[in-house]
Amino acid sequence: MATERWNSPIKVGFEGAGARTVNGPFDALACLAEHWPAVRGLKYLKARSACRAALDGRKTVEEARAEFMAAAEEAKLKVH
Repeated sequence: MATERWNSPIKVGFEGAGARTVNGPFDALACLAEHWPAVRGLKYLKARSACRAALDGRKTVEEARAEFMAAAEEAKLKVH
């Protein structure tokens, strides 16, 4: 469900696109698809999968948040 939200939003800095506030798995999927750097590793794939699973109710939104954070670290993005 697109209304699922994380307990604490994540602000991610993207080169050339500025900072985006990510409130939950739906927002995270949009960032992963539209703003992510071209180099995409295993953690990117895990984050995408976890966010989809959270929207389907197969994972918690906080599990998806953790995977998204790991992907941001892998991509060396600034996270606040």
